[in-house]
Amino acid sequence: MKILIVDDEPNILASLGSALKRSGHDILTASSYSEAENLLHDGIDVAFLDVWLGEKDGIQLLKLIKERFAEIECVMISGHAEIETAVSAVKRGAYDFLEKPLSLDKIEVLLANIGRLKSIENERDDLRRRLGEDGRLVGQSKAIADLKTKSSQIAPEESRVLITGENGTGKELIARLIHDSSPRKDRPFVAVNCAALPDDLIESELFGYEKGAFTGAVKSKPGRFEMAGGGTLFLDEIGEMSEKTQAKLLRAVEEGVITRLGGTAEIRTDVRIISATNKNLKNQISDGKFREDLFYRLAVLPIEIPPLRERREDIPLLVQHFSDRFCKKRGRPPKKFEGGALKLFSNYSYPGNIRELANYVERVVIMAPGETISAKDIEMYMPHLVEKAPTGTLKTACEQFEREYIKKSISQAGGNMTRAADILGLERSHLYKKMKALGIDLKENK
Repeated sequence: MKILIVDDEPNILASLGSALKRSGHDILTASSYSEAENLLHDGIDVAFLDVWLGEKDGIQLLKLIKERFAEIECVMISGHAEIETAVSAVKRGAYDFLEKPLSLDKIEVLLANIGRLKSIENERDDLRRRLGEDGRLVGQSKAIADLKTKSSQIAPEESRVLITGENGTGKELIARLIHDSSPRKDRPFVAVNCAALPDDLIESELFGYEKGAFTGAVKSKPGRFEMAGGGTLFLDEIGEMSEKTQAKLLRAVEEGVITRLGGTAEIRTDVRIISATNKNLKNQISDGKFREDLFYRLAVLPIEIPPLRERREDIPLLVQHFSDRFCKKRGRPPKKFEGGALKLFSNYSYPGNIRELANYVERVVIMAPGETISAKDIEMYMPHLVEKAPTGTLKTACEQFEREYIKKSISQAGGNMTRAADILGLERSHLYKKMKALGIDLKENK
C-alpha cells in the first residue's frame, strides 16, 4: 500500500517510515499540513496523521482528506491522547486513533484490516461497474416497483432483513442495494454462502479463530463478523445452517458479541445482518431444522422477491439489458431483438429465474451472426424456448402423462411399490394393472 506519514517529529517520520518500508509498503512523509496537502494527489491508500502539527492540526487535515479524498483511510496518532479528541477524529471519518509510542505490531494488524476493507470495497465497486447502477432492479412491473419502494424504506433502518425467493431471483443484489442505500454504505458488505461451507468450516468463517484452535491454525484469523465491522453481513442460504451454528449465531444477534473458535475473549460486533433463503423457514421450523427464536430475530423486515414468471412484462427489458451489458463487457457491437424473439423469451417459465435468462441471452448474442436477433435465431440456438404445437389425441397425451408420473413416483419411493401406491393414492394391485396397461416395465425402475 502507499502510505503517507504526517508528523512534525523527524524521528517518527524516520522510524515509522523505515519500518513500514521494510514491510513492503510505499512510503511518503510530510512534516506539515501544507507539505501533506501537496502529496494527497499521489494515490495514497492510508494516511497516518499526527494530531498536533503546529500551523494547522491533524484534525483539520483529516477534514480536508475526507472532503476531497474520501478513499484515503486516515489513522490519527498522538502523544497526548484524549478521549474527546479520539471521538472527534472518529466522527470525522478516521479509521482509528493510536497513542504514542507506536506499536509496530498493532500498526501491521491495522493495515491488514484496512487492506481487507479496501479489497471488499474494490469488489463492490467492480460489481457496480459491471451491473450499472440502474441494472440492479431492471423492470417496470408492479412487482419491481413494490420491491424498489420496500427496499428504499428498509435501507435507512438498522433492523435485520430476511430476503426470500427462488434460486436466481437476485437476493444478493437486493441485499447490496439495501446496503448501498444505507448509512453503512461506506463500510464493508461481506457475503457468506452458508450452503457452500461445510459445518466444520462455517463457524470459523463467521466467528474467526485463534492460533492453535485446530490443526493448521498457525495464526489467528478474524471472522466475517469482524471483517464486516460497521457494515453489513449478508448470510445467504441461511436455511442450510446447522443447528449448532444457529445457536452461536443467535447469541451474536441477541448480545452483539462473538467469541473466536479456540478463544475465550468476547468481541463486540457492529454489523447489520441481512439474511436470504430459498426455503420456507416456517416449514423448516415445523420440521425441527431451524430455530424459531432465530427466525423471528432475523425476519424483522421481510422481503419476498417474485419469480420471473410472475413479472413477464419485465423480460424484454431484461433481455436488452443483459445483451447490452455483455456486448459492452466484451467490446462487441450492440444487438437488437425483434418482437418475435422477445415474445419467445417472454413465453418461457424460467425455473432458474434471472440467472437462467442472463445465460440464454449471452448464448444467443454469441451464436447469432447478425446485428438483429430474430425468432428464427431463438428457434435455432434455444429450441426449448419455443412452445411445441400439441400432437396426437387427448388420450395419448393423458397416457403419456400417467406413464411419466408413475415412473417418477416409483423413483421417489426408491422402488418400494407399496410406498409408490400410497403416493399415487392407489391400491398396490391397481398400480400393477395400470403399469401393465401403460407398458411400464418394472425392471426399468429398479
